[in-house]
Amino acid sequence: MKFKELKLIEPLQMAIEKLNYTEATPIQEQAIPLLLEGRDLLGCAKTGTGKTAAFALPILQKLYLRDESEKYPRTIKALILAPTRELAMQIDETFQSMNSFVNLKSTVIFGGVRQGSQVTKIERGIDVLIATPGRLSDLYKQGLLDLSHIEYFVLDEADRMLDMGFINDIRRIMKYIPKQRQTMLFSATLPKEIQHLIDEILNNPEKVMVSSGQMTVERIQQSLYYVDKANKAKLLIKLLENPQIYNAIVFVRTKRNANTLCKKLQRAGIEAEAIHGDKSQNARVRALNRFKEDKVRVLVATDIAARGIDVDHLTHVVNFDLPEQAENYVHRIGRTARAGADGTAITFCCFQEKSDLSEVEKFIGEKIPVIENPYYPMEDFSVPVKKVTSQMKKSNQTSKKNNQKQKNQNTQKIIQKQKHSQPKQKKRSFHQNKKTV
Repeated sequence: MKFKELKLIEPLQMAIEKLNYTEATPIQEQAIPLLLEGRDLLGCAKTGTGKTAAFALPILQKLYLRDESEKYPRTIKALILAPTRELAMQIDETFQSMNSFVNLKSTVIFGGVRQGSQVTKIERGIDVLIATPGRLSDLYKQGLLDLSHIEYFVLDEADRMLDMGFINDIRRIMKYIPKQRQTMLFSATLPKEIQHLIDEILNNPEKVMVSSGQMTVERIQQSLYYVDKANKAKLLIKLLENPQIYNAIVFVRTKRNANTLCKKLQRAGIEAEAIHGDKSQNARVRALNRFKEDKVRVLVATDIAARGIDVDHLTHVVNFDLPEQAENYVHRIGRTARAGADGTAITFCCFQEKSDLSEVEKFIGEKIPVIENPYYPMEDFSVPVKKVTSQMKKSNQTSKKNNQKQKNQNTQKIIQKQKHSQPKQKKRSFHQNKKTV
């Protein structure tokens, strides 16, 4: 469906046209009409399908169409809660790109930075607040936020919120805002634990679901390289010789791996930055901005960035390490092929990760096409690390038991031998023992 077919006001149509949006995604096509009617909504769709615009456009339209007397002074009427700083900033960028067309104001608040500038923007008056749970609660407790005028509440990436342990923060925030409101909950997945949250915050919601069979984006060309763990960095550097890889986000499992790989790429003459949880907020923002401005070709990231990075014209995603959770594969590759563009996702798999690969392919419902690796073909076909570890533990335990048993037997033999080897002492007579008086 074309955006022009949706019942959006002319200023927003102009904003959409400027952003080069033409075709509405399935989540947008189904969610926008329901939200314009004022219904609560449960939306489930994978990352990169346009969930942000699906709730941003209806909220902006409703705020724009209010009576002039209700618009001023500016009070916070819409609250969007996001699990990470990166995602909060991404949502704010979407609102900022449309605000000027409807004369509305928004700002974003998150932890890890000084609160002064954030508080100043709020005091000047805003219509929409995008926030992470921790900083929102902190400012509210300080009396620096008025949430009594909230009419629209969005909980974005709800499954991620639960994974990060924000459930108590969410319940606390629910007490800060009015009960009479329109609520929207969006999530990439719907684990069982999320059902309690849905029942608590949504009122007879409409449901918009994207089936799990459509988890991978059709526009993403996926490929798989089998490679030994020790040769992964070498293979990546070799592939980056291809100028078609204009830029790439490379996902690794750990912060240490991110730093190590980043240094290897830099030594090979490839501009790279690392982004992970141990980096300060300013360092993460600086790295992301350098990447967006094409000053850095490769961004090495942990899964903290899988749902929070939105980069225009990202050509490649590389799964240097397979994710621990299969669903994160979808979030990772969803960083490319956004807004109707094409993209490529390359995955490396060493022998020890084959079980993780099986979980990913089971989750997405398809096999990832294998590309022959002419540079560093896999040679290590040893037993996976996890199995070796368990076998070693069993072996060690058995060995310890046997050693202890043998030690006890040897001790007993020595004792017996000592008993038999000792010379017999002659018994002394009574008269010999008797003292002479």
